[in-house]
Amino acid sequence: MPSLKEIKGRISSVRSTLKITSAMKMVASAKLHKVQFAIRNMLSYEHRLHGMLVNLMTESPKGSSNSEDLTRSREIRRVAIVALASNSSLCGSFNNSVIREATAVAREYLSSGLPADSVTVYSIGRKMADAMRKLGFPPPEDYSKLSESPNYEEASNLAQEFLDGFRSERFDRVELVYNHYESMALQPTVRQALLPLQWDEQAFVPITTKRLEVRKEKMPHAADPKDYILEPSREEIIKVLLPKIIQLRVFTTLLDSAAAEHAARTVAMQMATDNAQDLLEELTLEYNKSRQQKITNEILDLVSGSLT
Repeated sequence: MPSLKEIKGRISSVRSTLKITSAMKMVASAKLHKVQFAIRNMLSYEHRLHGMLVNLMTESPKGSSNSEDLTRSREIRRVAIVALASNSSLCGSFNNSVIREATAVAREYLSSGLPADSVTVYSIGRKMADAMRKLGFPPPEDYSKLSESPNYEEASNLAQEFLDGFRSERFDRVELVYNHYESMALQPTVRQALLPLQWDEQAFVPITTKRLEVRKEKMPHAADPKDYILEPSREEIIKVLLPKIIQLRVFTTLLDSAAAEHAARTVAMQMATDNAQDLLEELTLEYNKSRQQKITNEILDLVSGSLT
């Protein structure tokens, strides 16, 4: 049985841990609200941009070079995988699940016959970079800052690199692997194609289930009968808007992954805090019992001594 001093030391240690986990939970929760606020502010822009482009693409003559260079599929000889994780741990299974999926995607392409130098993994987040480096896929650059604080300008630069690579046939396909934020309790790992642009599917990364419902209600319909006079030409507008779709999609993916990370860390720290509180109650009860037993033994010693 541990001594009172040992139990008291454990109580002090658990209390310190409790303060840390509680503070980390509040920080993660605040960061999650900040990311959610950024997502909400972006929704109107996203909906209008998507609606405009759907209308333009619907009316645009088939065979448009501006649209087809980003939407046409071709034989996959070189592929880029954009895998997002976090810079730190203490977020449950967040990192393990996305690293496992990114590893499976990379091995899938290798098993299909592609050489290792034809698979480029853009690891965003230190945890992902470390894992992919061990597998023989070092990141082209350090993208840890994008994981910590998603920035539209840097996301646009990264998206432009994918666009240039796809147009120059340095990449025949670009895929996204990340954890999608659905709720505080659910952040599933998803795999989506970024390029070529799958126009028949959702052209944007879903951030939340509620977001999809809002899009369904408010997004302008593709078959809008209005015939607008456009200046400059329809083709010129499409040429400008298509890259913006890709840039926005990369940015929303970064925000989505960040929201999932903060949600996972909030839940993990809440569970750690609850466990620490339960352990603290058990240790306090054990301390009180041991203290009571010690006092009882001392009284018995005094009584037995006086009788002798």
